[in-house]
Amino acid sequence: MAGHSKWANIQHRKGKQDAKRGKIFTRLIKEITVAARMGGGDAGANPRLRLAIEKARENNMPKDTVENAIKRGSGQLEGVNYEELRYEGYGINGAAVMVDCMTDNKTRTVAEVRHAFSKNGGNMGTDGSVSFLFKHCGQMVFAPGTDENGLMEVALDAGAEDISNNDDGSIEVITAPHDFVNVKQALEAAGYKPEFAEVTMKPADEVIFTGDDAVKMQKLLDALENLDDVQEVYTTAVIEE
Repeated sequence: MAGHSKWANIQHRKGKQDAKRGKIFTRLIKEITVAARMGGGDAGANPRLRLAIEKARENNMPKDTVENAIKRGSGQLEGVNYEELRYEGYGINGAAVMVDCMTDNKTRTVAEVRHAFSKNGGNMGTDGSVSFLFKHCGQMVFAPGTDENGLMEVALDAGAEDISNNDDGSIEVITAPHDFVNVKQALEAAGYKPEFAEVTMKPADEVIFTGDDAVKMQKLLDALENLDDVQEVYTTAVIEE
């Protein structure tokens, strides 16, 4: 991990997300719809829906769009019935990759994901082949120079699981998935705004990719992320520019 900059990697990921902002609404609508279908349309009693609505607000999704997605999920409006799927596989040099999808056509989705893997130097694995390498958690990263003591006090009081310093000076806060929104809101109310915040599958160990291998691995990740049915792609690979 020598020379690895968590901060630079987070900024790189943010840049990629901003470049794909046109697809974010589609993915958020799916997530809100499924969350409402599985846990009901009351965000106060449905942590997954609450998180999805929070993310929609951060991305400036119109209120009507959010409300209609909730209504479709809770059965008040007709809509597509999405199925959640997770595919696991391997990228360049065996880097672990997990792909979360929402689809109305499982046959189409698995074919597209398999094709993206095989065309770009990876291969699909079996269920459980790499998921043990990731932890489901809330993750927030704060800029270098943030007041560590103050942030730590607020985060721990709000229910954070762990706070760590990265070599580049950034600070990382980890929460249980269901505590993510409460911890994030408490930190923001105290003046600590994360540069990056999401509920994610955090790799236990990361592998640094540079040079040609980095280019090949990024091509595979891009191919997966660009599929219409893909919601999220998680990997143990860290692409160094």
